[in-house]
Amino acid sequence: MLNMYSNHLNTTISPITKKERIFLTDVELDEIAMFLVGNQQHFRENIIIPRMIGPVQIKTNEEKQIERVMESCAFKSIMSCVLGYGLGAAIGLFSSSVNPNVASIEKQQSAREILREMKTTTLGYAKNFAVVGCIFSAIECTIESYRGKTDWKNGTYAGGLTGGLIGLRAGIKAGLIGAAGFATFSTIIDYYMHRS
Repeated sequence: MLNMYSNHLNTTISPITKKERIFLTDVELDEIAMFLVGNQQHFRENIIIPRMIGPVQIKTNEEKQIERVMESCAFKSIMSCVLGYGLGAAIGLFSSSVNPNVASIEKQQSAREILREMKTTTLGYAKNFAVVGCIFSAIECTIESYRGKTDWKNGTYAGGLTGGLIGLRAGIKAGLIGAAGFATFSTIIDYYMHRS
């Protein structure tokens, strides 16, 4: 049986002679490539999207443009600035209501003076949080775009740079302490957010 099979192979496969061409011509390679790749027209019906929960919907060009804008570093920075301003205003309002000015306790304050003090404290907190949020978000987005990865290192690097820039106003030592503290805080927050 084995001899019959080997004889059959010998009769069907002829040895390659030196005159036979093994390689394909350029025209034949182009035809094969066009067959494998297909034509240059792309129809939306040919797109295969993995099915998840709910119906499958293909994004329109307008949705893709809006998504690109929302994923840009400028939009993220502005959004962080606005949200930081709101959060800072809330914390400042709470802080001014809980911790009144010690110098003004000795005399009776009018409602106008109390509201003015609350406004000053609230706006101070709001501006600080807005600046920190904008700087941190811009630096983190830039680092993430440069590295091409989304992981905990982006937040740590951004926290270090942000803390260093903010602390640098008070000197080099304060800048180093601010960089270390903010980087540590960013790493802990990032770790906690990804764990839960």
